[in-house]
Amino acid sequence: MKDTKVLLEEFAAQAHQGRLQEIYVDTGRLPYQNGRYQEAIRKYEELYGPGPVELFSAPGRSEVGGNHTDHQHGEVLAASINLDAIAVVSKAEDNVIKLLSDGYPMITVDISDMEKKDAEEGTSAGLIRGMVYGLKKNGHEVGGFRAYVTSDVLNGAGMSSSAAFEVLVGTILSGLYNDMSINAIEIAQVAQYAENVYFGKPCGLMDQMACSVGGLIHIDFANPEHPVVEKVEVDFSAYHHSLCITDTKGSHADLTDDYALIPQEMKKVAEFFGKEFLREVPAEEFYRDIPKIREKCGDRPVLRALHFFEEDKRVGREVSALKAGDFQGFLSTVKESGDSSFKYLQNIYTNKDVQNQSVSMGLAVSDSILPGNGVSRVHGGGFAGTIQAFVADGFVEEYRKALDHLYGEGSCHVLKVRPFGGIKVLP
Repeated sequence: MKDTKVLLEEFAAQAHQGRLQEIYVDTGRLPYQNGRYQEAIRKYEELYGPGPVELFSAPGRSEVGGNHTDHQHGEVLAASINLDAIAVVSKAEDNVIKLLSDGYPMITVDISDMEKKDAEEGTSAGLIRGMVYGLKKNGHEVGGFRAYVTSDVLNGAGMSSSAAFEVLVGTILSGLYNDMSINAIEIAQVAQYAENVYFGKPCGLMDQMACSVGGLIHIDFANPEHPVVEKVEVDFSAYHHSLCITDTKGSHADLTDDYALIPQEMKKVAEFFGKEFLREVPAEEFYRDIPKIREKCGDRPVLRALHFFEEDKRVGREVSALKAGDFQGFLSTVKESGDSSFKYLQNIYTNKDVQNQSVSMGLAVSDSILPGNGVSRVHGGGFAGTIQAFVADGFVEEYRKALDHLYGEGSCHVLKVRPFGGIKVLP
């Protein structure tokens, strides 16, 4: 731990620029990050007074491959990004966690009682209590702390701000009470448990895993209780490409049925074979029986199942291309993934309102200007929300201007793939 006054002096003197560069990758954002940490430390002092603290960080995430495959026990490729939640933290003598997140009221959680509280469902307090309980149940030390948290992970943009918060809490407990010894995969699993049980939201494991492990990760959900996680070592900056996420400003209102029908229709095809999930169905049997499945299930379930089988293979091809240093092969497969989502998965716009196609517009403009400079695809659940593009660094500004012109200033966010998940900022 270091005293807040010392840390403020060090950041003011730019003593940690090398570490910030490692974490956030983008040199142009270092002045922002340097100022951001200073402001967070000052806010901590205002709340709790000066004294020794630790700094922790947990990133948001972006899905790269495996669009709508995880709920069928498929494979995904996901990356942590250089937007994150950071915390200035000190140990507490009691069993009380006090956490103020920028822009929200103070949260106070007495962890002497770790049982789930119905009144805390849907709240950050529930997530904190769930993280504490899950780690304690797994045999780890837990205790109170005082924290100030600020986050620049975009809410509602498919970057998993809630997962970043959960992983941040788990990383704090790992750092303060367990010498940073808790495995990142375990923190992700506990985070999923906290969100499912204490927060009351059913979710998969991809978001938490990408935020906790960091970098680019390949996850196989064949057995979702014990997912196989492989970190794919790749330096995107060496290929001189940036990750652009654009908010297409479409409304998510009345889209619940559209989202729900994707897994339902995929499962309908699985049930044709007496299985619960498509991952359990041999692909060759699916292709052999397409005429019968069409007759029994209809055409869209067949098309969505076809997307699943091909997308599952594409994830493997993306991983292989990156391992082989074939970045153009990777980009081509990302483009194939996007085309399959548009044509077969059909999660680009709702057919209940065909005059509003915000995602389609972003992809169309991207297709018109990106050839030779990158590729684009739908990001996350689809129908509204965001699109993703890998764009050559020299073309990023032109791409950003085009997408901001379409959707409004600040719609296109230029990001980098961050090599770390949940971490102590200054080891």
